[in-house]
Amino acid sequence: MRAVTIESFGGPERLRLTDVPRPRAARDEVLVRTVAAGVNPVDWKIREGLLADRLPHAFPLVLGWDVAGVVEEIGEGTSKFRKGDRIWAYARKPVVQWGTYAEFVAVREDHAALMPTKLLFEEAAAVPLAALTAYQSLFGRGRVESGTTALIHAAAGGVGHFAVQLAAGAGARVYGTASSANHPFILELGAVGAIDYTREDFRDGVRRMCPEGVDVVLDAVGGDTGRRSLDIVKKGGRLVSIVGEPDAGEAAARGVRAEGLFVEPNGEQLALLAREVDRGRLRARSRIFPLAEAARAHADSQAGHVSGKLVLTL
Repeated sequence: MRAVTIESFGGPERLRLTDVPRPRAARDEVLVRTVAAGVNPVDWKIREGLLADRLPHAFPLVLGWDVAGVVEEIGEGTSKFRKGDRIWAYARKPVVQWGTYAEFVAVREDHAALMPTKLLFEEAAAVPLAALTAYQSLFGRGRVESGTTALIHAAAGGVGHFAVQLAAGAGARVYGTASSANHPFILELGAVGAIDYTREDFRDGVRRMCPEGVDVVLDAVGGDTGRRSLDIVKKGGRLVSIVGEPDAGEAAARGVRAEGLFVEPNGEQLALLAREVDRGRLRARSRIFPLAEAARAHADSQAGHVSGKLVLTL
């Protein structure tokens, strides 16, 4: 089968369109014929070797954790899906090797769900990892509910644009950081305030619109942005980072809880997100590349400032 692989860590030029053996569905798995695969920042971080100490891996390595496709084969012990079902999944595995940049990928059935009926495959592949990250950050670690005030960093990005919609849909007052060109987009998604981080310190923007500070910050940037975010979180509030572990000690000294999150596959949550999509409460923005142009998609992702998600089509 066709797949984009790497044989060693390095830059986008390491990505090669090659032929690899077609997988089989093991017990509790389904084999998915991939129609589209999402591209996430974690993909280029794996390709560069930045997560080699954290994630077990093997070469040749097929990248990709997002898939939208059709069930081709059902493994022993599976009962959730039938052959021909249109499904989506966050297909992370214990060992990083056989990912979704391939014509077929085996996926645990409890990591998958039926796709929203209203989405094309190319749209659906943009959703699982990023939307699950937003959902688990906001409603797990962040405990967002009606009346919560929340700041979403990189609000027009892959995780951010889902987080804005999910938090606003739950009744939270949402503020987002983004370049001014993306302000109409995040306001349309449900944010009540937008801050151009390139023109002012985001803390000044938050204090102007929400003088008492916010209950929750979702940090998709890290570094100094995460540290400065503690200045605008109310006592008793929460900071959730998806780009590493924040300084929990400094946060505690300020009366704030700070935690990191590495998203977990969850088919039940994907089914919930599918319902939100079909009800018109959640949508994705994506830009599409053919599989053979995976290197170009990686270069764009690594350069940053991507609005929404990048998707590969097969």
